[in-house]
Amino acid sequence: MRIEIATEPARTDRPNEDFIAASPSAVVLLDGAGTPAGSESGCEHGVAWYVSRLGVNLLASVTNQPDRALTDCLADAITETAELHADTCDLQHPGTPSATVIAVRVTDEVFEYLVLADSTLVLEHADETEPVAITDDREAQVGAALRGPMDATLAGTPEHADALRAYVEAMRAHRNQPDGFWVAAADPAAAYASLTGSVPRSDLTGFTMLSDGASRLVDRFHLADWGQALKLIHDHGPITLIREVRAAELSDAEGRRWPRGKIHDDTAVATVTL
Repeated sequence: MRIEIATEPARTDRPNEDFIAASPSAVVLLDGAGTPAGSESGCEHGVAWYVSRLGVNLLASVTNQPDRALTDCLADAITETAELHADTCDLQHPGTPSATVIAVRVTDEVFEYLVLADSTLVLEHADETEPVAITDDREAQVGAALRGPMDATLAGTPEHADALRAYVEAMRAHRNQPDGFWVAAADPAAAYASLTGSVPRSDLTGFTMLSDGASRLVDRFHLADWGQALKLIHDHGPITLIREVRAAELSDAEGRRWPRGKIHDDTAVATVTL
């Protein structure tokens, strides 16, 4: 398989909390959940530290244990990562670092996938004209009832910062709860709430993974559909999609057209041709 990767932080003065890694048989993409100013996380290391270690552990598990279920691989990686900072950090804190996860494993016969939270996996089928997007929208469903005050304020104002912090803290009460949404944090049980599946490898011509910062061109801004987004990536590379996202963000710097918590977000795209 051939892979192209592009990733860019929301701001050059802050670490990128998105993560992509690949081996000859696996690809993983993670999008870390940051803590807004004024909120505590209970972790002295930070989200970027957590995401990179979880991503490395997950890639190793998926690659080196080809017969192990992807959910078990993610559960193992969550446990291993938690052990790295259990003695120094409060892993029971509601703001402990967390991440969305996409993991795929490709063999000669089968393509397996796991999707947890709101990053997006797009499959290109050999016999279908339209790509198929797979995402876990439970966080968006929960957030829809809570984001009104945040969306009613203009980005860059103290009122928006306060509303964003209140929104994030309200969402924490629903994180990794049966009637809420699930992300990878410190509890390995979250792995078993993932969306999973498999298809014959011969049915696919390729796939693309996107963090929600990159997928917003399609699913939030509605400036392209998935077919158009993939054509842009295939013709000009994944960095071009990120450039289109940045242009749209800059055109709406106060969040008037597209209300959102983060005017600019970390972006990550991995596209694979089989």
